Amino acid sequence: MVSTRDSEYLVGLVHELRSLPNETEWVEFKHNFKHNEEIGEYISALSNGAALHGKPAAYLVWGIEDGTHTIVGTNFVPAVAKQGNESLENWLSHTLIPRMDFRFHECWIESDRVVILEISPASHRPVAFNSDEFIRVGSAKKKLKEHPEKEQALWRVFDRVSFEEGIAVERMSDAEVIRDLDYPVYFDLLTLPSPETNASILDSLQSERLISSCDAGGWNVTNLGAVLLAKNLSDFDQFRRLGRKALRVIQYEGLGRISTKREQEFAEGYAVGFQRIVEYIMTLLPANEVIQESLRRSVPMVPDIAVRELVANALIHQDFNVTGTGPIVEIFDDRIEITNPGRPLVNPDRFVDYPPTSRNEALASLMRRFNICEERGSGIDKVVNAVELFQLPAPLFEARGESTVTVLFAPKPLTAMDKSERIRACLRWVMNLPTNNTSLRARFGLPDERVDTASRLLREAVDSGWVKVRDPDAGSRNREYLPFWTGTLEVDI
Repeated sequence: MVSTRDSEYLVGLVHELRSLPNETEWVEFKHNFKHNEEIGEYISALSNGAALHGKPAAYLVWGIEDGTHTIVGTNFVPAVAKQGNESLENWLSHTLIPRMDFRFHECWIESDRVVILEISPASHRPVAFNSDEFIRVGSAKKKLKEHPEKEQALWRVFDRVSFEEGIAVERMSDAEVIRDLDYPVYFDLLTLPSPETNASILDSLQSERLISSCDAGGWNVTNLGAVLLAKNLSDFDQFRRLGRKALRVIQYEGLGRISTKREQEFAEGYAVGFQRIVEYIMTLLPANEVIQESLRRSVPMVPDIAVRELVANALIHQDFNVTGTGPIVEIFDDRIEITNPGRPLVNPDRFVDYPPTSRNEALASLMRRFNICEERGSGIDKVVNAVELFQLPAPLFEARGESTVTVLFAPKPLTAMDKSERIRACLRWVMNLPTNNTSLRARFGLPDERVDTASRLLREAVDSGWVKVRDPDAGSRNREYLPFWTGTLEVDI
């Protein structure tokens, strides 16, 4: 992984690490040590040690004598190191579970070459190498399972520290924070006057936990501050690859992914770029021409409020611990698919009624205050309601692998819908109202004489188990239908 540190920073870092009285549970010094298996074990141990002690990074440094901390230089060259026919970095990246960020840096201190391996702290589970989890006990590397007290303490850390509180970049100066965060957006979205001094701006950002004071001087930019206000997310890749969390929009030719028409990545923070993202998506969506009051006008394939809410949901509810991927919006001729990393916390069939749950509460809270998304729990309701008003096929919510996917479909006549689409459309529970023959005919735009068609669709939904009859003794035309889950207190998630 390519170094993004300048030489002055790296030299200063080496001297700072050398000043430690002893090796710690998050710092290790080596001379020419280059056993690949042990490097993997050290990454696991140091990453877990950094998490346990609340450090923003761990370090394995070559070219420093153990014990005296004297600079002696090293002949270890990570860029050419291999494990079999594979580069050392690639081999390490897929033998560490979960996948994590680490980076090799090189610098010269006078005539001595020093190599620094910068390691991100474990974030939501202990880091393992070849299925074994390691930890440092003093200066010794041990298997974590042999020290249950440390393992328990580590899990308590994971329960206590959220992604938003993590550090994206440390030790930034006042000027660097002002330069790299689009702070005017924060004040604009909250309709607050922008302070006149940098000190007041920084104080406001600190009060929202977008930045925090650094013990070594200057400021740490939190993950929350970076993902919301970064001018470029790639500038905040110090401890996590936040640049990979930039939202991508891809438009395809036709109905599949064979031919790409255009692709756009939005590298700015989510609050900075959100309005531009939504506007861009809406310009790409196929439009239908309709005639209203003798005037012809274009109507987008799906309502903009549905796009806005679902994109916001994908950004807010993603699992930032899933590495190597970020939220994606894919546009096809007949649908739009919105994908975010992380399996849903709630059974997708219950998105319309289950109490809202978020992995990233601080992010969700600020996005609501910015008026980027709706109040808790109302966003999906608005999506489903807008889809019904436009008489579109019901949206599809599902888990695919380690991701959550929402699909919005283009207008489609009832005769072209498949069975699953017809069944999903039979729910009306977003308004806390049961479905009946009349409401279903309105949902599909059926004339009054199509009573039998609506009854057949309702029987189909009942047979599938998706809805149930509210009162079996009521006449067929007067029956009301409820979602399958009504009357239950729990859901399998």
